[in-house]
Amino acid sequence: MRSSDKTTLAGESVDRKRRVSAYETALAQFDAVADRLKLDENLSDLLRACKRELIVHFPVRMDDGRVQTFTGYRVQHNVARGPAKGGIRYHPAVDLEEVRALAMWMTWKCALVNIPFGGAKGGVTVNPAELSRGELERLTRRFATEVSLLVGPEADIPAPDMGTDAQVMAWVMDTLSMHQGYSMPGAVTGKPVPLGGTVGRAEATGKGVAIIAQAALEQAKKPIKGATVAIQGCGNVGYNAALAFQALGATVVALSDRSGGVYQPKGLDCVAVGDCKGETGRCVDYAKASVITNAELLQLPVDILVPAAMEGQITGSNARKIRAKLVVEGANGPTTPEADAILEKAGVTVVPDILANAGGVVVSYFEWVQDFNRYFWDLAEVNRNMEKVLRQAFAEVSATAKHEGTALRTAALMVAVGSVAEAMKLRGIYP
Repeated sequence: MRSSDKTTLAGESVDRKRRVSAYETALAQFDAVADRLKLDENLSDLLRACKRELIVHFPVRMDDGRVQTFTGYRVQHNVARGPAKGGIRYHPAVDLEEVRALAMWMTWKCALVNIPFGGAKGGVTVNPAELSRGELERLTRRFATEVSLLVGPEADIPAPDMGTDAQVMAWVMDTLSMHQGYSMPGAVTGKPVPLGGTVGRAEATGKGVAIIAQAALEQAKKPIKGATVAIQGCGNVGYNAALAFQALGATVVALSDRSGGVYQPKGLDCVAVGDCKGETGRCVDYAKASVITNAELLQLPVDILVPAAMEGQITGSNARKIRAKLVVEGANGPTTPEADAILEKAGVTVVPDILANAGGVVVSYFEWVQDFNRYFWDLAEVNRNMEKVLRQAFAEVSATAKHEGTALRTAALMVAVGSVAEAMKLRGIYP
């Protein structure tokens, strides 16, 4: 599907040859923490590697009768603490390195919020916007079939990610169920509520970003009411984060998508921006704000910056231009290690992805539990339990950072990697 060596990341053209590798970022983060934890070299080598990697090339019949071959991936990084858990991404930039990184980050994320899952990720190299609904369904069902030897409710549970949604999860669940001969709602999470999905899942990741930002401001003895927020990304995470920030009394001044961003210093009407994007497909068509680039959005003079698009957005080349004093990572891996060092030196607090955007996997776990129990919670219970889990994780990370004299990312990874390493030592090596 991808013939060019260029791709678009949050609206900016980036040469893939010069793009920071998400997997290199993930490994660099791990190596730094492994040294701090003084992990056994053999265990460290094992945790650097992914347990299973499946690459599939599969045919899909297009609407015009052509048969097109697509490439998909499912990677399980670690399952020491439970079944693998991770989303399925449809995007032109999907490749094995990206999926490896995302799977590793899922391992740490699940361990950090203390839910009994390991880490996985999957994806197909495709632009879903170029497919008809029928083509999207056929691609999804064929991909689900190809990876069905790995996934299932007790082994590896997919969820939505960039380019996929509840409908895609419904097709995956139905396909896996047809193979088994009976319905398996617990085979995926993030599916529609009538099929065993949970209320609150769609907005959970974005809502969790706002909850974590509020906790970070509380620790700094600053109010969230009136705080200015710029959000790069207006998909599921970015848009729901914007709504959650507004509900908490913050002022969202900028939102963006691939087309660019809109900026209104007095505050955006986020619902209106979302409606505009729904109608035209572009944030920049919203008329009551100034149009800015994604690069300009990252440099706005705001209290809170939320990169919620793709990995590798804050780098060594632009980190010194960041003016926000609090960065809350809605996306996975948006900040490179070089940028991290620059931001820390500048006194910028970065709440890492594995903590900041963990609301989605927390509520996915709630959905999985509800599916097995055949008993479902109301929205108030889902939100109350999610906030409890996220705030407990933030408190643990903050305490670790203070005790160790480190940034929040290092502290979060110390907690998470330490938990996974302990589980692996307790399980031992078979045979």
